[in-house]
Amino acid sequence: MPIHLIIDGYNLMGRTGSLSGHIESGRETLLHALAAYRHRKNHVITVVFDGWQQGQPTEQLEHRAGLSVIYSKRGERADQVIQRLAREYGADCAVVSSDQEVARSAKVCGAFVLGAQEFAMKLWASPSGGGMVHKELDMQEKEAPPRDPKKKGNPRKLPKALRQRSRQLKRF
Repeated sequence: MPIHLIIDGYNLMGRTGSLSGHIESGRETLLHALAAYRHRKNHVITVVFDGWQQGQPTEQLEHRAGLSVIYSKRGERADQVIQRLAREYGADCAVVSSDQEVARSAKVCGAFVLGAQEFAMKLWASPSGGGMVHKELDMQEKEAPPRDPKKKGNPRKLPKALRQRSRQLKRF
């Protein structure tokens, strides 16, 4: 079943280094990459960009290459739009943002939260799945945190929360 991805556009661009050059070209590059990702994974994707300082008086919604692109209205931050969308979709969505406040409020609504850096690795990985990024992620997932010697159970088994997160990440 496809997931509704809600992405903090400028946050993701900042984590991938796209904000260092011309913002418009970085935004177009990101949207092109997300359209290719949507085509591969068949997820519904909404990208939210800030328009709070120089934006329009009303929220702008565009549809590009199968993506919904939202520019927040003047005086409203993208974070507020993302939080509103997370409340609206609840557990049927995943939020991509490294902003702690956005992540916290999305988790409260039942949404799955992915850090911008973590999603960027999946976004820019090769479509064939044979890239180094996947091998690095697999290595990170297999490393179990140190355990207290008094704990019972299999010491090689990841904790339940990490196993659940790993299962959720495989959907991306």
